[in-house]
Amino acid sequence: MEHLTNIPDAGIRKRVVIIGGGFAGLKLARRLDRKLFQIVLLDRQNYHQFQPLFYQVATAGLEPSAIAFPFRKIFQKADAFHFRLCSLLRVLPGTHQVETDIGLLDYDYLVIATGCDTNFFGNNALPGKTMTLKSIPEALGIRNHILESFEEALSVTDDTRVASLLSFVIVGGGATGVELAGALAEMKKYILPKDYPEIDPAKMQVTLIDASDRLLGSMSQQASENAFIFVKKLKINVILNTQVKEYVDGRVVLSNGEIIISSNVFWVAGIRGNNPEGLAGNSVGRGARILVDSYNKVNGYDDIFAIGDISLMKTAEYPDGHPQVAQAAIQQGRLLASNLRKIILNKRPGVFDYVDKGSMATVGRNFAVADLHLLKLNGFTAWVIWLFVHLMSIVGTKNRLFIFLTWMWNYITYDQSLRLVIKTRDTETIER
Repeated sequence: MEHLTNIPDAGIRKRVVIIGGGFAGLKLARRLDRKLFQIVLLDRQNYHQFQPLFYQVATAGLEPSAIAFPFRKIFQKADAFHFRLCSLLRVLPGTHQVETDIGLLDYDYLVIATGCDTNFFGNNALPGKTMTLKSIPEALGIRNHILESFEEALSVTDDTRVASLLSFVIVGGGATGVELAGALAEMKKYILPKDYPEIDPAKMQVTLIDASDRLLGSMSQQASENAFIFVKKLKINVILNTQVKEYVDGRVVLSNGEIIISSNVFWVAGIRGNNPEGLAGNSVGRGARILVDSYNKVNGYDDIFAIGDISLMKTAEYPDGHPQVAQAAIQQGRLLASNLRKIILNKRPGVFDYVDKGSMATVGRNFAVADLHLLKLNGFTAWVIWLFVHLMSIVGTKNRLFIFLTWMWNYITYDQSLRLVIKTRDTETIER
């Protein structure tokens, strides 16, 4: 395979190749000293995407452009920075190279920030039958699917088929599952009666399923209980301590023997590391995450690092690794930028010490839960904090302004104006 010869020689700089432009990779690329390093960012998309708001794109609350920002725009004025749109095939540690679908690339330091993908927990019959929410294209696919279900429900006369089309099943009771379920319930309450007056809103059913004994399992017991109460107020069916065994012919089969008829099943139950080929087996740990030391250096390698969701750093406080959330990824990217500079200057690098700034989830209009260390909030106050934190985390002033105006419009009018089915002629759809 040919080398990527169109990337200039690094000269006196050291070349840092970053795989993935998520929260961790982007923070690292923005913080690295370009006087010391040449930065090459590789990603399958040409934009950074704000994952916490995927569910709002999926439920027609936001346009995808509002939560995406092109890498080339971010680094438009940056020296010694290069971006390539490609997929990583494998890492070649022996030759200090990565193999991509556009060629080979040499590195002095390699940083793996590939994030995570959906985890089906070994149930290989579910991928392709259920819909996942790990990218903007997937969010758009869900939006199309939801709206097409409403449209088809108007055109069929079979009551069983109508019930299937208006049944929405979310598998996974974490933040994404709760937020997606809440958004669907609000579509039922505010949108369905106006856009589809021929459909009885009572026929639309939203079901939230989780294998654990409570919602928002990573948050406090108080947050879980408050979220559960509000979810029930939205008339969402909640099924706990139950697994999805299979989904065949529009039938969701549960471990308790129950069967739910649905044409809309969204799987947000778990995540698994996007682990590249080429690393030694002893470098990979639980959940396909890459084992790293306290400097985010991959076990067994001196010039390969992993940051963000893909990394697994075991500490006394976090024996199973740090939470796979944006703040952990951002903090690791920031520290690694500093540490690489210290390594070049023969200074002692710093140990990663995660600062937990709390966790939040919104359940619906005017209601969220927030664990801010000793301060536990819920209701309107937590919802306002959730809005502010997410708004300030968006890349780009224009995007922040657009989202703020959209949220205000939606809040005042109880409506979204983004309910468009947009797909190419060759777009594949999930079998209904």
